Amino acid sequence: MTVMNKKQNMERRKFFKAAGLLTAAAYIGPKVYGSKGLQVKSSALEGTVPAEFPPLPFAYNALEPHIDARTMEIHYDKHHRAYYTNFLAAVKGTPLEGKPLSEIFAGMSKQTDAVRNNGGGYYNHLFFWKNLGTGSKGPSAELSAALTKLFGSVDKFKETFTTAAKTRFGSGWAWLFLGADKNLAVASSPNQDNPLMDISPVKGTPLLALDVWEHAYYLKYQNKRPDYIEAFWNVVNWDEVNSRYSAALKG
Repeated sequence: MTVMNKKQNMERRKFFKAAGLLTAAAYIGPKVYGSKGLQVKSSALEGTVPAEFPPLPFAYNALEPHIDARTMEIHYDKHHRAYYTNFLAAVKGTPLEGKPLSEIFAGMSKQTDAVRNNGGGYYNHLFFWKNLGTGSKGPSAELSAALTKLFGSVDKFKETFTTAAKTRFGSGWAWLFLGADKNLAVASSPNQDNPLMDISPVKGTPLLALDVWEHAYYLKYQNKRPDYIEAFWNVVNWDEVNSRYSAALKG
């Protein structure tokens, strides 16, 4: 290892230690999950929370160079896992235990902050992983037509979505979703809120999401959120988004 690489590694460790993201064990490289990852349909994402933390549907390094393996490992195994664990603890022994997420979200205004933040964090990340991948060609003819009708073109939609992600103050998410009127819309939400929650100012069926919390990009992109958003378009799993859109239209 070169002196520069050693210095960079030390700086990374300092950053994660300060953020409380390093365990006592040394980092030994990305843990790889095979093709038997998250094998669930989109609609199942609104089901009850499983007894075991769901695996990532791809290897940590699968999205490089756009999203690096180190960030993906920490994002999934530290942040997402913490939301999952804390959400289970928040609902344990309450009437919410065992209820579908969609039902919990529909009545989120009546729940505690622990349920809201951790339930949203668990679901949003599970949803996010599913709309990431490589190899898909783009929006379907059906979705492209709808995006073009509303935004002028698919590229104009991307510009609108990018702006929503860039301008979300602080931490949060950008969404493409289908409203109750079956029209598409783009908006952002703060913290771990999502369009399925009754407390959200924007409501509908999520189709595409982008995590713009700093933990999603800071190691590679530092404070350059626009660069991270631009890179995101290279790893959108449009096959999943297309499937969600078709299902939402029928719902």
